[in-house]
Amino acid sequence: MGLFDQILGAVANPNQQGSLGQLGSIINTVDQLSNSTGTDPSTIQSVLSVVGGQVRSALQQKQATEGNEAAQTLVNQYAGNSPNPQAVNSLFSPNIQQQVADFAAQRTGLNAGTIQQLLPLLVPIVLNFLKSGANAQNPQSGGNSVLNSFLDADGDGDVDIADAIQLASRHIRR
Repeated sequence: MGLFDQILGAVANPNQQGSLGQLGSIINTVDQLSNSTGTDPSTIQSVLSVVGGQVRSALQQKQATEGNEAAQTLVNQYAGNSPNPQAVNSLFSPNIQQQVADFAAQRTGLNAGTIQQLLPLLVPIVLNFLKSGANAQNPQSGGNSVLNSFLDADGDGDVDIADAIQLASRHIRR
């Protein structure tokens, strides 16, 4: 699992921003989201997987048109565990937001309106995972191994946020 290995590497590397506290906070936020919506945790993880795939496409487009630094800036600016509508608006137009919600609803069975309301929390969670690979002293310097793995420069498609969250949850709860 390449992405999860990159996240664990970032946690173990004092020169990167990742920490067990950061992973724990992300996992707690996902658990709280599950509880507050009355939705099974695996469904929330599936929604995160679908949203993560859409975030990946948007970041790949940003990277292709504006460069690696633009993608990293967006991750640094909007990563978090709190709702942030600006994070969603920076990645997706209103029309695309609706398409993301509809697509996630088709894949998970969760109501598209509920998913659309959750996007301001889901997108920052995905970005927070990606921020773990940023340089601790200078986040804007390139070399974010987690972001690079997520954007999957070699194009093999082996990327899934839900798997990474599930593995992180198991790792932290040992």
